[in-house]
Amino acid sequence: MIKNYFKTAWRNLGKSRAFAVINVLGLAIGMAVAMIIGIWVWSEVSYNKGISNHKQIAKVMQNKTNKGVINTIDNTPYPLSGALRREYGNLFKQVVLAEVNETRSLRSGDKKLVLGGGFFEEGIGPLLGLHMLQGTYEGMAEPNNIMLSEATARSLFGNESVIGKTIVFADSLPLKITGIYKDLPLNSDFNNLKFIAPWTLYFNHADWIRLAPDPWRPNSFLTLVELKDPARLDQASALIKDVRLRHINERLAKQNPQLFLYPMDQWYLYDSFKNGVNNGGRIRYVWLFGIIGIFVLLLACINFMNLSTARSIKRAKEVGIRKTVGSLRNQLIIQFFCESLLYAVLAFALSLALVALSLPLFTAITGREMPAVWNDPLFWILGSIFCLFTGLLAGIYPALYLSSFRPVNVLKGSFQAGKKAGLQRQVLVVLQFTISIVLIIGTLMVFRQIRFAKNRPVGYDKNGIIAVDAGSPAIESHFAALRQKLLNSGIFESVALGSSLPTQVNNTTTGIDWPGKEPGVAGEFGAQNVTVDYGKTIGWEVTQGRDFSKDFPSDSSAVILNEAAVHFMGLKNPVGIVLTWEEKPATVIGVIKNMIMESPYADARPAVFSLENNNISFIIARIHPRANASDAVKQLEATYKSFVPDQDFHFQFIDEDFNRKFGDEERVGKLGGIFALLAVFISCLGLFGMASFMAEQRVKEIGVRKVLGASVFSLWKLLSKDFFSLVLVSIVIAVPVGWYCMHMWLQGYSYRAPIPWWIFAVSAFSAAFITLVTISVQSIKAALANPVKALRSE
Repeated sequence: MIKNYFKTAWRNLGKSRAFAVINVLGLAIGMAVAMIIGIWVWSEVSYNKGISNHKQIAKVMQNKTNKGVINTIDNTPYPLSGALRREYGNLFKQVVLAEVNETRSLRSGDKKLVLGGGFFEEGIGPLLGLHMLQGTYEGMAEPNNIMLSEATARSLFGNESVIGKTIVFADSLPLKITGIYKDLPLNSDFNNLKFIAPWTLYFNHADWIRLAPDPWRPNSFLTLVELKDPARLDQASALIKDVRLRHINERLAKQNPQLFLYPMDQWYLYDSFKNGVNNGGRIRYVWLFGIIGIFVLLLACINFMNLSTARSIKRAKEVGIRKTVGSLRNQLIIQFFCESLLYAVLAFALSLALVALSLPLFTAITGREMPAVWNDPLFWILGSIFCLFTGLLAGIYPALYLSSFRPVNVLKGSFQAGKKAGLQRQVLVVLQFTISIVLIIGTLMVFRQIRFAKNRPVGYDKNGIIAVDAGSPAIESHFAALRQKLLNSGIFESVALGSSLPTQVNNTTTGIDWPGKEPGVAGEFGAQNVTVDYGKTIGWEVTQGRDFSKDFPSDSSAVILNEAAVHFMGLKNPVGIVLTWEEKPATVIGVIKNMIMESPYADARPAVFSLENNNISFIIARIHPRANASDAVKQLEATYKSFVPDQDFHFQFIDEDFNRKFGDEERVGKLGGIFALLAVFISCLGLFGMASFMAEQRVKEIGVRKVLGASVFSLWKLLSKDFFSLVLVSIVIAVPVGWYCMHMWLQGYSYRAPIPWWIFAVSAFSAAFITLVTISVQSIKAALANPVKALRSE
């Protein structure tokens, strides 16, 4: 019986090829979009799930209060891990201090790699559940050992055994290989862990932390824990919350730092905090694109429903005869479901080809490697369920509608198809275009927000600046000679040193007092050490006072504030005021405009700049406007290597680093634009099919009207007005819906663009214009047809 149902469905498909092509293509595009988004959503929600102990792992985070505002950070002081082991060892299997996202060179013979990795305390192996291929992770107890990932070991040594061999680390340190571990999953926070070195190795070579007078003060490292009982996470958080508070001085205690444990399963998708409370994060993009995928698939299913019910009059006699000869309604329902399933199977096959072709593009836009699914049995099981679901969803309304025809009315000729179905089709068309217009509004607004933030005054001239990782203390002692050599080349206008990039805040301080400071206020300022020409090099804007100068030796004990710091301190005339910084006097000599050093969507952080040649991380150089960027890089590398030949040369352009801050929003905009275009295309595909069918149904009416003198324009208006009015209704509904969605989305940004009226006008005009073009193709074709061919059978 089922075989006959599908055989009949195949014959019906062959009778209406144009209808079949439109339906299969629309369903295929909708299913392809849903599958691509589904694959991406799966990769997002499974992030970090490839770590075997992920349910037991957490990191220590802290909330700090400044003027009633709670800031959440995931950096902690380095003595914290030891304190947790001593005081709360009964709660944790492992407590591990970590310095991650470090880049170092590894050399073996003539082979040299520059890779990312990290420095960890001993328990990192069992905490991450490392799968050891060679050796063990017990070697992490010794500072001169190292573990390599499988890919790193293969790149350096091929397939040979490497345990006990020595590599040169960071161009100068010989380290013994004690373990090779299986590469960690790509979709995890530790995917770049190509080497694991002991924390003691980092500590022994980091004077800034090893010799720090107050080790509980700087928040610079990650503290990871493995819980003995994950169910006790909240209890453990409550127990450890005051650990740092008990070890810090009175000034830091004013910030009331409260520690808490944040589970690994939430690190990636729930990474945003506001006033000490999690307010989502990347999960909003998962929900956003998940909803878009559902809507695009729904649009394709609506096309199927519309075209199936529109063709109902052609199927009415078939249904009437079948019922007359004894077919039951449930048999007819099964017949129509078989037809929709056949379309779904064909569309699924085509969608697989579209997915295979589109995944590389999708990967390039998202910047994320999509998981390999073709060899995964689960994908095919879910794909089959998805295909079945789509077929049932697309066919449920046509099956119930077509099977409800009464055979008496059909065979007597009194059957009037489309009165109730016509209203339902209109509702579905309105729904289609409402979704499409909302997607257009959203895409335009995302790009406007990006442009608004990119055009935001950043407080300095970010173009033409190149930054180099200093990499060695030797740069500080040889800076004067290095600077002069670069200036003499004629390629650079100005050269300076800085402890952070202009696009970053690497260091903060709470050790500042000022006249009129309120008791209990613990201000946290971005702190940057710079050399005299730093302001000239980056082009910051001095609004009060002056810049640092070689002509004033007293500037060694002077500071420059940004406007946010002046506002935070409540200073009306800051120039000349003497602050106390780390128990030392510091005179304010100038105020600069706020520099956007962190998120371009957030308010500027209060910041203080001081002259200091020590603890410098970056060489900052401005390229001469007439110089070539590639020549500048070559000259800078050659000069750098002439002073520190054994150091790796790492550079970046400041404008590129700034533009990377827009990555998430740009990806959302690009993907939203693509999906909006596909949604409009699917909607127009259905509209084209319906216009074609309606023109076919009214061919004799059109012929009579032409014979009686109707113009092509009047016939075009006759055939187009009904569809166009539906799109106008869609616009009326979509505008407030789109405004509300964008208004809520923008609340996540402190610096946000206003929603202009033209966004809605452009979206509405685009939808109306595309609709007119789509309908006009069929309307004009019908209006130009020879009426003799339509009327000769009468």
